[in-house]
Amino acid sequence: MKIGFDNDKYVKTQSAHILERISQFGGKLYLEFGGKLFDDYHASRVLPGFHPDSKIRMLSELKDKVEIVIVVSAGDIEKNKVRGDLGITYDLDVLRLIDAFTENGLLVGSVVLTRFAGQPSAIAYERKLQSLGLKVYRHYPIEGYPSNISLIASDEGFGRNDYVETTHPLVVVTAPGPGSGKMATCLSQLYHENKRGIKAGYAKFETFPVWNLPLNHPVNLAYEAATADLNDVNMIDPFHLEAYGKTCINYNRDVEVFPVLNALFEGIAGASPYKSPTDMGVNMVGFCISDDEVCCEASKQEILRRYYRYQCEHRKGIEAEEPIFKIELLMKKAGITVADRKPVMAALAKAEETGAPAAAMQMEDGTVLTGKTSPLLGASSALLINALKYLGGINDRIDLLSPAVIEPVINMKVEQLGAEKTSLLHLNEILVALAIASVTDSCAKLALEQLPKLRGLEAHSSVILSQIDEDVFKKLGVNITCEPTYERQKFYHK
Repeated sequence: MKIGFDNDKYVKTQSAHILERISQFGGKLYLEFGGKLFDDYHASRVLPGFHPDSKIRMLSELKDKVEIVIVVSAGDIEKNKVRGDLGITYDLDVLRLIDAFTENGLLVGSVVLTRFAGQPSAIAYERKLQSLGLKVYRHYPIEGYPSNISLIASDEGFGRNDYVETTHPLVVVTAPGPGSGKMATCLSQLYHENKRGIKAGYAKFETFPVWNLPLNHPVNLAYEAATADLNDVNMIDPFHLEAYGKTCINYNRDVEVFPVLNALFEGIAGASPYKSPTDMGVNMVGFCISDDEVCCEASKQEILRRYYRYQCEHRKGIEAEEPIFKIELLMKKAGITVADRKPVMAALAKAEETGAPAAAMQMEDGTVLTGKTSPLLGASSALLINALKYLGGINDRIDLLSPAVIEPVINMKVEQLGAEKTSLLHLNEILVALAIASVTDSCAKLALEQLPKLRGLEAHSSVILSQIDEDVFKKLGVNITCEPTYERQKFYHK
């Protein structure tokens, strides 16, 4: 795939800049990490060449000084919010993050439940974490946040929150996703540290929006699309413009909370070290883009992917229409339509031609392959097999899986496991069958060897996929989107 980002340069530049910022504060630094420390697939999609684990590699070099605090909103636990790229809920992702940090030699000191208002699911989750030997703290909603500074910076505001006990000089505050309350946690800690006479500072690591790219640059528009359900809005930093006369890009939540941070710093040290939200940041991503055209195109595709994702979530009844309307505006700003996503048009054309669900995938060389529904294979399974054949140079007339293999498996699913009579094989079942066949069939073996080449390819389905098929595509690294339509007109969908 085309590369538009210099990851090696990024690791070196970013590490040096963080160390420089740490040196500005004595004693203790709270470093808010926006986005994802692990598996930052959004960044890797819009900045081709960005490694999803780049941030954790930098922290590992400072592991003797680092302590991790994971923040999760009690409201997100209550509504079982799902991390879209991994398909798991935020509460489960906290456990995954703890394991991942620990495996990288980093200490996870505690978990903070933000916006805690007695939610039953949050209380049960708190007990679960405590039973695992983890320290758990509660932070509460504050009326008028973030504008009511006198209340926030008082015993009735941040003072109500639990004080998170930390032992390391560099405290990294992170979360499963955006809107979890990371900044509020850092500000609360600064308030409590000040009351205890402990000198502490704050800095922010936020990959997006990229402060030194234009407001309507596709990379920044893609960030707005990714957070459309949070009502995040990219904007020119008014504080930075006033202080320095320079245009930099930030987003609404950071701009809104900046007066709070300034007031807290003034209470701690008599003056704030920062003149703008942009000053708080340490992000160097914008300096490491090696091919702007490649990143622009990748970002436009991400906007379209988000558009389809929110449409499907709305069809499933788990998301409102507002994010869809917002992304439609972003599409206009970026000058794109769904026709700019080639697999979409190919999948819809094949579905219209056959009168049944279809799917399409764009290969690295630009070729668009399709898969149609047949008596033995669903459209996704057919597409996967066609793609593996294409990548392996296998003659299209060769059956990688013969009907003699597929039919008994389908019959077993229906007759013994109670599946619907119309059931076909899911993608995971197709891959297992291929793996078995590869023991004696050289073509099946060759097809399986092509799986790594699927990573990063674009695909589209004319209907909403089953969760199993969607998860398999994600694990293979295929960027799959779906039309917001179910295959069958009924109320209950497995």
